[in-house]
Amino acid sequence: MCLGIPGQIIRVDDVARKLATVEISGVRRQVNIACVVNEEHPVESCVGDWVLVHVGFAMSRINEQEAAETLKILTELGEAQAEMEAMRLSAVH
Repeated sequence: MCLGIPGQIIRVDDVARKLATVEISGVRRQVNIACVVNEEHPVESCVGDWVLVHVGFAMSRINEQEAAETLKILTELGEAQAEMEAMRLSAVH
């Protein structure tokens, strides 16, 4: 399963190499944005875009609402996973 994490492009670092800094829940990291640019949406116009990031690549552009909903679901899944792990650890064998 591939999981894209929503993040917002906050700056373009290298136009020629299509590298940008993305902020994901307060964490900043450099990603390749080649998959989300084209003639109508060049590298320089990407600042402020919300994207789904997977293994260092921005795979697609999404809107802010989709980003918020996805982050909410991922948080809920993480909480559910933590709860299941706590139940597993406390189970009587």
